[in-house]
Amino acid sequence: MYRNQRIAVVVPAYNEETQITRVIETMPDFIDTIVIVNDKSRDRTAEVVRSHPRHASGMVHLIDHEVNQGVGGAIASGYRYARDNDYDVAVVMAGDGQMDPADLPAILDPVIDDEADYTKGNRLVTGEAFRKIPKIRFFGNSALSLFTKIASGYWHVADSQTGYTAINRVALKAIDWDKMYKRYGQPNDLLVKLNVAGMRVVDVPIEPVYNVGEKSGIRVRKVVFTIGSLLVRLFFWRLKEKYIIRNFHPLVFFYAFGFFSLLLSALFFLRMVVLWFGQGAVPEISFLSWIFTFSLGFNSLFFAMWFDYEENKHLNPPLRHRDVRRRIPAA
Repeated sequence: MYRNQRIAVVVPAYNEETQITRVIETMPDFIDTIVIVNDKSRDRTAEVVRSHPRHASGMVHLIDHEVNQGVGGAIASGYRYARDNDYDVAVVMAGDGQMDPADLPAILDPVIDDEADYTKGNRLVTGEAFRKIPKIRFFGNSALSLFTKIASGYWHVADSQTGYTAINRVALKAIDWDKMYKRYGQPNDLLVKLNVAGMRVVDVPIEPVYNVGEKSGIRVRKVVFTIGSLLVRLFFWRLKEKYIIRNFHPLVFFYAFGFFSLLLSALFFLRMVVLWFGQGAVPEISFLSWIFTFSLGFNSLFFAMWFDYEENKHLNPPLRHRDVRRRIPAA
């Protein structure tokens, strides 16, 4: 146990036969159970887990998927196990060893101290982030983090793609894990659903870990567009669920008017381009119409985002002053 709380660590694993032993052996003794979800691996991941002494002792619980469900599906299976077995906190750590167990106290403390219902690591705030993280991933992650702020309503959350997280029992029971997005957009999907459920989310600075033998299956260019389209759908779903169905808020009018005005502005701009190439000049009324609709749309979206920020500020509290890099004490 950790501070009188039962802790389960969920480890999604796909083709991690070379890394999973290291993950198991570096797990601190205060962890009550390690839930490894073998997502239909094509290598010996399951055999390696079963042969480990910690599996024989009962500390490691192995879940075998009969069909590959993706990292989000594997995490959902682990969360369901933690919820159904009444664990106080469920932590997610990757099966490739990219998450430092020494950061566990920093991840766990805000949840146990009731500062947050969900904490997530943030690799982007450390001075080493730009040097350690591959550049295309750094910029892709930064872009997705910006769009996730808008889609989720958690305006102070960054590094949206990190999988190093902790969630308490209340949030575990509030989310329908059967409807969780099952691929690499799972962290983004979960943030949106946590916001609609009224859960508090806090970022915790952690150090990025790379070059420990991991093999990434992520294709950044493909993932950015896939998750980008997911975020658009999640954004409109959140507006409908949170600000229309559950509790009406006038910011939906500002968003609607802003999008409509910007669409009209785009049409006026296209008309100006056609007139310019066709006649060599643009009438003043066409130019003024474009300026007016663009300004109106931009300002409407700005006010909508400001209202959204104020409405969700209490769900994204600042981390209390503490040594967030507190290491696990040596045995």
